[in-house]
Amino acid sequence: MHLKSFGAQASGLRLERMRASPRFVDGVFVNTTPVAQGLKKGTAAPTISEFLCGGQRRTPRAPLPSQSPLAGWQRAPETGLRATWLGHSTVLLELDGARVLTDPVWGERASPVSFAGPKRFQPIPVAIANLPELDAVIVSHDHYDHLDYSTILELAKRKVPFFTSLGVGAHLQAWGVPAERITELDWWEQAQVPGTELTITAAPSQHFSGRGLGGRNGTLWSSMVVRGPKHCVFFSGDTGLTPEYAEIARRFGAFDLLMLEVGAFHESWGDIHLGPAHALDAVSLLGGGKLLPVHWGTFNLAIHAWDEPAETLLRLAPERGARLVMPMLGQPVEPARVERVEAWWRSVTALEALGAGTANGAAAAPEEMPTLPPLADGSGSQWPID
Repeated sequence: MHLKSFGAQASGLRLERMRASPRFVDGVFVNTTPVAQGLKKGTAAPTISEFLCGGQRRTPRAPLPSQSPLAGWQRAPETGLRATWLGHSTVLLELDGARVLTDPVWGERASPVSFAGPKRFQPIPVAIANLPELDAVIVSHDHYDHLDYSTILELAKRKVPFFTSLGVGAHLQAWGVPAERITELDWWEQAQVPGTELTITAAPSQHFSGRGLGGRNGTLWSSMVVRGPKHCVFFSGDTGLTPEYAEIARRFGAFDLLMLEVGAFHESWGDIHLGPAHALDAVSLLGGGKLLPVHWGTFNLAIHAWDEPAETLLRLAPERGARLVMPMLGQPVEPARVERVEAWWRSVTALEALGAGTANGAAAAPEEMPTLPPLADGSGSQWPID
């Protein structure tokens, strides 16, 4: 099966640059510390079985509360920094007069095909056509829940520059983004966002890559630092807990906002995803800063309850001294002005407790069990998929 959504493989000068990276070893990218990319020994069979056939409360019984951000976006942020979480790892950052969109995913499935793979259970709160003018788009790595084919096709129509990890530009260019609007970064490399005072720096993360075409790790994965003259934001992309976060803190100093992944976690792949507890560890390594949790509330990608990341953070954050920023989907918030968290998602939890299916009492649709997309090279299912 050949699909454009698989992307393209790097060649020419792009491939030469990848090969020059100290992270490129024997034809693939590697983490600084060797980690297991799949399931830990002895866990594969029961975990895959539970993912496909079991588990409860993987998806909410009704859509989560959300709001349109359009009215809020009409006013400039008074503090100079505002973030709007649009679902999963997609955030619109307004930073020192510029707008940056992270890991944009408007697609219905985190999959190369429209008929299989994890399906979005939460509508995105704004149409992609209604996004304001953007100064930059960040793509941390090439997994389907971070790099979406249909979304890039739409964004390619805009004259916006893309900043991404080494090799990922091959996908973007194949989908219509001109090469001159693609900046690929190795870890610790920095680039200026045209027409702004922002810089974007790729930094270490501990993960893997691959879209099923030619196996894993053919492109790099990164966290990203967005720095303006007055504010600095850290975006984790996907990652396990890595001691390299201490070096990131040493190089960049204090962050005004940390956007860290907290969902799709399990002990069997703890080296490549943070989860809520390790996200709080990461906050400490990064030197503090307000925490905006991402990578939850949108797709069913793991075997925990849909609200477990949020509830675990609420429980652990006070004793860890963490300052949470947990806006409703689509709600523009200025981190400097957030003093407390309202558990807005619990309105849906309450419906579940009452046995209601949806907000108006109608029966809920049966929960869809996610299907693991096969690798294009015929070597079986990709697990975990993100």
